[in-house]
Amino acid sequence: MTTLIPSASPRVVRELADDLAVDADLRDRAGKPPFDEVSRLREAGLPALLTPPGPDGRGVDWRTACSAVRDIAAADSSIAELLAHHHALSWSPRLFGTAEDAAALALRAVQEQWLWGGDIDLPDAQTSTGLALTPATDGYVLNGRRPLTAGVAVADRLVHTARRTDSGAWVVVHVDPAHPGVSAEPAHDLLGQRLSGAGGVSYDDVPVAAHQVLGGVPVDEHEISPFTALAPLARRLLLVHVGLGNAEGALAEARDISRALPRARPSTDADSGAQYGTPPADPYLLLAYGELATSVHSAGAVVDRAAEAMARGLAEGPALGADERADIAFLVDAAEAVTADSALHITTRVLELTADAPALVTDPGLDRFWRNARALTAHGSAAHRLRDIGEHYLNGLQ
Repeated sequence: MTTLIPSASPRVVRELADDLAVDADLRDRAGKPPFDEVSRLREAGLPALLTPPGPDGRGVDWRTACSAVRDIAAADSSIAELLAHHHALSWSPRLFGTAEDAAALALRAVQEQWLWGGDIDLPDAQTSTGLALTPATDGYVLNGRRPLTAGVAVADRLVHTARRTDSGAWVVVHVDPAHPGVSAEPAHDLLGQRLSGAGGVSYDDVPVAAHQVLGGVPVDEHEISPFTALAPLARRLLLVHVGLGNAEGALAEARDISRALPRARPSTDADSGAQYGTPPADPYLLLAYGELATSVHSAGAVVDRAAEAMARGLAEGPALGADERADIAFLVDAAEAVTADSALHITTRVLELTADAPALVTDPGLDRFWRNARALTAHGSAAHRLRDIGEHYLNGLQ
């Protein structure tokens, strides 16, 4: 087993981000399943590195993981989304199972460099898992279909919420997608996030051993422990880091393009015409970049505060209280709302600011940042987030 220590992560992530940035636009246009990209992740040791911290030095803390996802997103937000889901789901054994079982499963996952995929729903009146778990003589069998699952095309283990057919209880299971009863259906022709490996997955009498059941989830949402209830918040917050990193990447690339555009020489120069490489002096361009830089830094401050709160909550473990969990949810909602607005504005505006670039740069590909921002924000309702923020702020509820 190769032990990857947290102190190595900045260099590993930086090198991987630089590698992914080289051909990000070409790979995005091709839109193929990310098999090559996952190979790059494994060569860098990222699946093992981006796991919860263990007693033997493996894994990284929550804030380091968020920073890594954000840095990768600036280069390729699709691959960052893969890593975001992976890290969030790698916490599932701790959030839903016992400490002993979680430690054993985490050790195996690190040794074999599992890439986690899947999705977890917490029960409510409107939710149906779409998956049924039926008791069998030597465990269970899993049947059903999930229409949209993270990383289904490339994951080594898929995590799902399923409902037991005998008791109606909700349980969280992990499954090996290599079983012949598992049928992955990668999504095609996506607007954005084309290389995230998302798609549908069907299960036809797939055996699930008892040790593959991570734990149960109470049907009554009010009985779910605050620590377990961090699961969906952790995933959402990591995806916020993907969106923020995507916006930062768009702004950085636009800045490089704007710096390279020709600028008129001062009238006092002996010769006339345009020159390249001179610092932009257009006051409206400077104003625009000042606004965008302020927007991304402001969003970053809100996101960092949410990440700090989540780190404290995960460190608390089962001792986490309901009020602390509500405060974390409030900060995650705020981070989502602020980052969604900032990312959509930035990725749209940079297209306008670099409109003259095609004369100098062959198709800079900034549209992928806008498409990725749209895809990342399409599934969350801004009105719902703001309503929840207002409810917590006004009434102290979540």
